[in-house]
Amino acid sequence: MTHEIAFNRLADFLRDRGEPTRYSGGKLRTRGICHGGDAPDTVAISRIANGVAVYCHKCQGNAEFLAEIGWALADLHDEPLERSRDRPADDTWIPCQDRGHKRVAQYLYRDENRAVVHGVTRCDAKDFAQWRPASDTKTGRRWRLNDDRGNRLVRTVPYRLPELLAAKEADRVIWVCEGEKDVHALVDHGLAATCNAGGSGKWTAEHAQFLEGADVTIVADRDDKGREHALAVVESLRGLAHTVYVVQAKTGKDAADHFAAGHKDSEFIQVWAPVPHPGDPAAA
Repeated sequence: MTHEIAFNRLADFLRDRGEPTRYSGGKLRTRGICHGGDAPDTVAISRIANGVAVYCHKCQGNAEFLAEIGWALADLHDEPLERSRDRPADDTWIPCQDRGHKRVAQYLYRDENRAVVHGVTRCDAKDFAQWRPASDTKTGRRWRLNDDRGNRLVRTVPYRLPELLAAKEADRVIWVCEGEKDVHALVDHGLAATCNAGGSGKWTAEHAQFLEGADVTIVADRDDKGREHALAVVESLRGLAHTVYVVQAKTGKDAADHFAAGHKDSEFIQVWAPVPHPGDPAAA
């Protein structure tokens, strides 16, 4: 077997991304990163003639998994199908690649029906590039969300909208933080979480509308921008959400730091409670 074999390429890709894998039943298995990693071993990866087969038992296919890792169907062949000359050598290409940066994560923003609205890629220099699907390009995406006049070309939706709506329906607390990395830190600890694309200062009423009637906990980053962002989210939820709490990490700057230090979700420090929970002394 050589590195050119698609099975090896995919196994190496998952390893370099830090995704847990294990062999079981003659197949390499990994978590369902196509739906937030909420189901371990749900994706089966197996060697087939001239390529590799990928199947997510929750999604019942491979399209969403491939979109999550930035692969095309051509990449599943041991000798990838020929691409058009203006197509990137692989789907890990990002605009800052010419500066020596490498993509380390990709976040897909989906609508209520799980269709991709737009994506965000993160590089090793902490640059973030946003793109939208574009059927009229050979790469399948355009690296801007606005037209030349600044008009937005795609919907504004919060991250992990389908999971947010399911959690809201189940009367679960929705956690709001400043970035996708923190969202995944919360999700990995069994919590329902979301954020807006673009980080601090980019939360809008369009994001807030999806939290109507929900119990919300906002994790404010421990800096001035984090406080300003949290306050903006609070204001957007006044009279809209059922309850709102604001907390900060017990250790470090954000939710990822909090969990990396070994703390539990119950150990976040409450810093404001602008809309007290029913039954709290302040609400009596």
